[in-house]
Amino acid sequence: MVVTERNEVNRLVRNVKRATRRKFSTEEKIRMVLAGMRGEESVAELCRRKDIHQNL
Repeated sequence: MVVTERNEVNRLVRNVKRATRRKFSTEEKIRMVLAGMRGEESVAELCRRKDIHQNL
């Protein structure tokens, strides 16, 4: 592979990674933590609803 092609591939991979990572606002993070601490629903249910992994 030519160096310029490799650079283009690397740039594309970086852009895809950036596009797929979600960022939650501080307020949203606080809401999620408080919902988990209240115990109204399990952490697993909360994570499924928000489409995040339980270990995060």
